[in-house]
Amino acid sequence: MSRTGSKDDGDELLTRLSTLTAQARAQAEVQRSRVELAVALQRGMLPRGLPTADGVRLAVRYVPANQGLNVGGDWYDAFTVPDGRIGLSIGDVQGHNIEAAAFMGQIRVGLRALASVDSDPGELLTRTNELLLTLSPDLFATCTFLRLDPRTRLLESARAGHLPCVWATADGRSGVTEDEGGPPLGVQSGAVFPVTRHRLDSGGVFVMVTDGVVEGPSMHLDEGMDQVARLAGVAAVARMDADALAAAVIKGAEEVGHDDDAAVLVIGHDRLDGQP
Repeated sequence: MSRTGSKDDGDELLTRLSTLTAQARAQAEVQRSRVELAVALQRGMLPRGLPTADGVRLAVRYVPANQGLNVGGDWYDAFTVPDGRIGLSIGDVQGHNIEAAAFMGQIRVGLRALASVDSDPGELLTRTNELLLTLSPDLFATCTFLRLDPRTRLLESARAGHLPCVWATADGRSGVTEDEGGPPLGVQSGAVFPVTRHRLDSGGVFVMVTDGVVEGPSMHLDEGMDQVARLAGVAAVARMDADALAAAVIKGAEEVGHDDDAAVLVIGHDRLDGQP
């Protein structure tokens, strides 16, 4: 082969490599923009503040899965319903993309809107489920919705395929709720979501989490839930601030071994001297 031929072949190879490099950079920029958009959707759809009520302590932590090309659809929410009680939700949308983040927003808005009409947890999840089936039949989500009466400390809970809650009392007892749940939202028409009632102990806490906090390659689900229960028990005995407990739980999520979304919502009640 002549030197001229070799030079021409080399120039063609460099040109092709340059073209492929430019295409790869363009694709990476598009994907980066998609990730930034999804993260912006996530953050923009999460509540900017939490409700306040005498004796009630609420705290949250949220870490989005924005490493690499993964963007999840976890969410939390807390708001006051028309009858004065507090609605709280946490959930996880299938998928790690813009569609998942947008679907998360639809669920959160739907829950809030329907709660203004009927805040019963079971009925609320039933109505939300039927709504989602008409909006996006290809996506589904797990969710827990709680309704808290600050005066009586009564917690009413319904689950749609989501993880149970963790509880702890002022004397240090703790565990995982054993309430019955229904299927994930957006899967089955006519689904029923049983309601379970709990009493929030003075000085006690309830903790709601998504699976990114308690399950992954480095941690089995049972182990993760037990870890949160232990933290909650210690926090209740030590009268730890709800915000400090939420921070401790989300810190433990680093041990699960992946970059999934992680969300924590802590519900506590102040323990006053002489109060039962």
